[in-house]
Amino acid sequence: MKLSGRENHTQTDKRDDSSPSYLGDIIPATTRRQFLELAAASVAFAGLGPTSRADETKGEMPYRMLGKTGEKVSIVGLGGYHLGKQADPQESIRIIRTGLDQGINFLDNCWDYNNGESEIRMGKALNDGYRKKAFLMTKIDGRNKATATKQINESLQRLQTDRIDLLQFHEVIRDSDPDHIFAPGGALEAVLEAKRAGKIRYIGFTGHKSPDIHLKMLSTASQHGFVFDTVQMPLNVMDAHFDSFEKKVLPKLVQQGSGVLGMKPMGDPFILKSNTVTAVDCLHYAMNLPTSVVITGCDSLAILQQAIDAARSLRPLNSAQVAALLEKTVKAAQSGEYELYKTSHHFDGTYANPQWLG
Repeated sequence: MKLSGRENHTQTDKRDDSSPSYLGDIIPATTRRQFLELAAASVAFAGLGPTSRADETKGEMPYRMLGKTGEKVSIVGLGGYHLGKQADPQESIRIIRTGLDQGINFLDNCWDYNNGESEIRMGKALNDGYRKKAFLMTKIDGRNKATATKQINESLQRLQTDRIDLLQFHEVIRDSDPDHIFAPGGALEAVLEAKRAGKIRYIGFTGHKSPDIHLKMLSTASQHGFVFDTVQMPLNVMDAHFDSFEKKVLPKLVQQGSGVLGMKPMGDPFILKSNTVTAVDCLHYAMNLPTSVVITGCDSLAILQQAIDAARSLRPLNSAQVAALLEKTVKAAQSGEYELYKTSHHFDGTYANPQWLG
């Protein structure tokens, strides 16, 4: 199963504004200029493409377009992994329904989360009319047609629905994954069949390991005449400094009009342990990018409310504000110490369970 390490996104703010890392007096001027240049690029990105600043609010929750799909999704999405961990399943259901009642409509999940328990609890939460409030996404691990078909059908059963709004290929973290998915008899065939049957509406992929693998997945898709509706990846204040999805992949997605799903805004939750930024800083940074939705784990009602408040309080960050956040995190980000999903197998469920791939 998924390896441990996903913890609460705490509200603790341990910053010390007297620290040199906040003053910038030990950061060379050329580096500060680079921060400002990167910040300016991030702000410019925010005005481009179908995931731009054209936020729409419903009951104070901002909504954005999901790429070219025509769907409007809440700027914050509810991560599925954390919703299978509560001791009382009714607490999971309360978190999901409270989020939906307060304007969150994007729900994340995966076939393998907590041995299927996350999907089971979400399926129960979507009863009593709640399914119509949700844009429902889940993911599969299977790389061949037979395994992918089995996992799609199991997810539909657990989620108690006849249609998944968005299905994504999960953990595209190996250089060989794109070739396996697009090969004859590969998982894409199963997903396209499911779409033709009306079981799914849109198709995407997710990964956390390397922006180069994301670029290979996009290139392989292009070679097969296929364009993903969505792409999910880590986008946060440390990614910008280290093997960056923001720098390498985000421009491509903006260009082709795919919906951008940001994840791990707090490093799940290791960025917070660096004591450089707060949870709200992290959420606002990711939301300020041209993301359709920023997916965050909420394992309690308090953490859920923190995410909702961050979405409702978001105001576009200017280049100086973005540069300040990047300057605070540059030293801690250098080695990937707080982005363990890139530098270790800590988050690689399919590494620990290769049988899920088929």
